[in-house]
Amino acid sequence: MSDDHIGRIIRNEACLAEGAAWLARAEPRFDHALRQTGPLPLRRREDGFAALFGAIVSQQVSVAAARAIWGRLEAAGLCAPHALAQADDEALRTAGLSRQKIRYARALAEAGIDYPALREAPTEAVVEKLVAVPGIGRWTAEIYAMFSLGRADVFAPGDLALQESARMLFDLPERPREAPLRRMAESWSPWRAVAAQLLWAYYRVEKDREGIT
Repeated sequence: MSDDHIGRIIRNEACLAEGAAWLARAEPRFDHALRQTGPLPLRRREDGFAALFGAIVSQQVSVAAARAIWGRLEAAGLCAPHALAQADDEALRTAGLSRQKIRYARALAEAGIDYPALREAPTEAVVEKLVAVPGIGRWTAEIYAMFSLGRADVFAPGDLALQESARMLFDLPERPREAPLRRMAESWSPWRAVAAQLLWAYYRVEKDREGIT
């Protein structure tokens, strides 16, 4: 599926395969990466408030810790905007949120984002809307557009794993920073999200090959 103002939407494995094949034809190094990784898995997630609240919960903590905190929030019924607005700080601290994350969570709950409208908005408009909320950075907004909205032509060059994978795959002298990697990714349009997923998959393959978990 595509739309003039939002571009292609990744809905299934066939979309991923189409994008990966395009990248492999356009860039021999992606062809090499795809041979190492095999077919890419579909990583679509639900969109909406919970997806972004979960991203805030996950900031600067381990995956296990984030899951534990989210479990406590769910058990306390504190995963919806109206519930957060009514809860006191002590209840949120008991669930495991820091003072800063409580502030971010309340800001998100009070932002009044029209999540269904984001599905029809251009990707850059989605990013601009989300980064206006305290605690939501560009990386989080781009990841939301990629996995929760299925945008095929969005990239997250601030991601360290993408930077390191690009260094390895393209034999660069050093890990590219965000701005150079964003420019580098322009040539991967209209399938930049698939390029990102391929780079993440290649990163895992290479790190496993080096014996790093």
